[in-house]
Amino acid sequence: MKVVGLITEYNPFHNGHLYHMEQARKLTGADYCIAVMSGHYVQRGEPACMDKYLRTQMALSSGADLILELPVAFATGSAEYFAAGAVSILDKLGVVDCLCFGSECGDLPLLSSVASILSDEPEDFSALIKANLSNGDSYPAARSRALTTWLSQGKEGRTLPSEQVSALLSSPNNILGIEYIKALSRRSSSIEPVTIKRTSNYLSKALSSPFCSASAIRHVFESRIDESAPPTAQALKSIRSCVPEDTYQLMAENFCTRLPILADDFSSMLLYKLLASRNADLTDYVDISEDLERRIRSRLTGFTSFSDFIDAVKCRQYTRTRISRALLHLLLDIKTTDMAAYRADDFVSYARILGFRKSAEPLLKQIKANSRIPLITKVADAEKRLGATAFDMLNQEVFASNLYQSVVYQKYGCRIKNEYTYGIIIKP
Repeated sequence: MKVVGLITEYNPFHNGHLYHMEQARKLTGADYCIAVMSGHYVQRGEPACMDKYLRTQMALSSGADLILELPVAFATGSAEYFAAGAVSILDKLGVVDCLCFGSECGDLPLLSSVASILSDEPEDFSALIKANLSNGDSYPAARSRALTTWLSQGKEGRTLPSEQVSALLSSPNNILGIEYIKALSRRSSSIEPVTIKRTSNYLSKALSSPFCSASAIRHVFESRIDESAPPTAQALKSIRSCVPEDTYQLMAENFCTRLPILADDFSSMLLYKLLASRNADLTDYVDISEDLERRIRSRLTGFTSFSDFIDAVKCRQYTRTRISRALLHLLLDIKTTDMAAYRADDFVSYARILGFRKSAEPLLKQIKANSRIPLITKVADAEKRLGATAFDMLNQEVFASNLYQSVVYQKYGCRIKNEYTYGIIIKP
């Protein structure tokens, strides 16, 4: 039995994801495909545009054999934490042979070389980063400039033009790929990294059939939702050729009754949390520095919406995504002490099943026989199977899901079953 792992968001699932899944099987010769998927919130610091149960159905319908949930603290974390959490799950299952990910460069040796530099961080390289930070760069910019200098000088026996290095670290899938390789290396994992060259623009809002970005589909949802024409004729028709047919049907059935969910749907919740935290130390929350706390508080009186507030706080030092993640961590009560505890507990210490295909039962048997962590199928039964830190992580997931489900109800009047009553999705 050969198994390939994918680390995903599927926000939402589209033809590019289907291609990735098919190519991952082809390149690795895998019999089964496991996807570790973000739940109700994603790495860019926003709620997913549709709930995790719908996205699980979409992935299973398109050929995934098993969907496991990436806990919210890691799903909303920096690239390093996102990768470390997901890789820890795949590694501990004891059955995964390969991790296949998309990257803009498609050059595994180059990504591995950069991962080694960033993981070992030679003294001279650290000095370059510090110098760039002192000049006012954000950390991602400071690291990118340091790496550009390092590689353009041939420090690793491979001289690269500064433009190529800059493009490497400004491309989100390359960045995640580097972090996956770093996480595998740090765990001394037997899982082999495999990359597929990504050709579509990750951030493009232009629809192009048959492949487009998830950003383009979300842009359709955001721009069409308030117009008067029927949504199936107006919004969904334009994306039909960009998604698998089963995915399209699920979208059509639930559009304007269960999806889309947008960051601004959480505006009143965020404002309440910010006001209620007037005497709290916001630096207790992940990604909030003292300087960022000052910027947040100084602009609070002008709060109008989640997205507008991000724009008000944004500056050269803090990217929009960094601010969005910081605010989401505040809203979901994800603190630096939580992340320190999870890291000390080797990141993720359980694998929660969201769904699987009936034909994957042999895979589940192999996981049960080889896994170093418990498989969680019922939240109600988890406490007796998990240690204290892992159970705290799961409770954090329940809280975050309850907030998401309450927003769905407030917006559409649709009551989604809670984490204790929504069963595993089983695809025939």
